[in-house]
Amino acid sequence: MTPAPLPRRAALAGAFALTGTLPLLGCAPARADGPAADQAVAGGGGPRSFAPLIKRILPTVVNIAVEETVRGRDPLADLPPEIRRKFRDGLPPEAQHLTGAGSGFIIAPSGLIVTNNHVVGNADKIVVGLSDGHSYPARLVGSDELTDIALIKIDAPGSLPYVTFGSSRLLQVGDWVIAAGNPFGLGGSVTAGIVSAFGRDLGASPFDDFIQFDAPINPGNSGGPLFDNQGRVVGMNSAIYTPSGGSVGIGFAIPAELVSKIVDQLKAHGTIQRGWLGVTLNGESGANPFAPAGPGGVRIVSVIPRGPAAHAGLRAGDIVDAVNGRTIGSARALQRAIALAAPGSRVELGCMRHGHAFNLSVEVGLRPRIELN
Repeated sequence: MTPAPLPRRAALAGAFALTGTLPLLGCAPARADGPAADQAVAGGGGPRSFAPLIKRILPTVVNIAVEETVRGRDPLADLPPEIRRKFRDGLPPEAQHLTGAGSGFIIAPSGLIVTNNHVVGNADKIVVGLSDGHSYPARLVGSDELTDIALIKIDAPGSLPYVTFGSSRLLQVGDWVIAAGNPFGLGGSVTAGIVSAFGRDLGASPFDDFIQFDAPINPGNSGGPLFDNQGRVVGMNSAIYTPSGGSVGIGFAIPAELVSKIVDQLKAHGTIQRGWLGVTLNGESGANPFAPAGPGGVRIVSVIPRGPAAHAGLRAGDIVDAVNGRTIGSARALQRAIALAAPGSRVELGCMRHGHAFNLSVEVGLRPRIELN
């Protein structure tokens, strides 16, 4: 695998890598002048130009520079000697001072910015560069390691341009998407491609549900937005498949629905409160945690006494095949659906017991902190 980015989160398995980057280079201001169009003009089987759309959305994309002190094992030990010499600043191995670069996007005129947790989660200093060339210090509002989502804030004069979330559920394989960010620390850049798959699991967390697309992204694109052809954010760029370290044309983005839900909680509380059923699911500790364990659903192995599921009447052996009307086909999908429900809210489970279908209303509990470790 290519040299790993700043060690903010465990590396993904195989040849997958987070898209943060070690080099910190200049941030070139992006042009935002001229008339704005609502969308790229399409024709001849594809867009003639994305230029009108890019002029409108690029001012909402930011470059993020971070500084971090890493203690313990030499964080540069796995890099080639010539690269290691370039980035070492004379500190002993047990206290390395590293710089890095990433991306983000503005979601409110007050300066709220969304990015990846692995970009800013352990940073000692965060500086945000806007497309107009101005830079501002940023503070961390909150972050969530399990979904790799973070929210930061800058205080800039006036009202900032911002983007809104769209729906990744409206995307189809083959739809055009545009990835924006700060590849290799070079400053505001965009690439275009198509959606190539949904629901990719990279083994990073129980909540992996990545959009796969073929618009090239590289180290430094972490936290940048993935736009649809209307200029709405449908995902956040987070990982690449890279046998060699650079892009081979396969990127992965966190769906907008997940990003927006986590961001709403971070804005309100600074932390994430996850829903909990209080059950053990078939496949959670087996060889294949993603395979269905019954006819169109997930089998309940055991129910924790006095937990939310027990109070609602769920039993071991029951099969859950839907949450609030949405089909559930794997243990991971059920975990994700419940975890995203607010503790204290009610969810409607579609269940099967001895071949008979029924619905069960469950008041979601607060997931114990020990389960987040």
